[in-house]
Amino acid sequence: MLFEIGSHIRQERKKRKLTQAKLAGLLGMSRSTISQLENGTVQEVGVRKLIRILEILDLELRVRTAGLPPTLDELREEGGLL
Repeated sequence: MLFEIGSHIRQERKKRKLTQAKLAGLLGMSRSTISQLENGTVQEVGVRKLIRILEILDLELRVRTAGLPPTLDELREEGGLL
């Protein structure tokens, strides 16, 4: 799950033309923490830190029951439906 979150963070960061160092500076974190998060190798990341990162990138975290099929909205967001 962290790998998927990190992948979304990387995509949005690059879309906004932010370097890892610039994003880290905005958040008061180290560049290596951003790198580890994006690669899914971070040992631990606090919820508050994660929420701050997502807020800076205009992303949100959603919680849903595991194992349920995706909703129509989720499929549309992923490009699965036109």
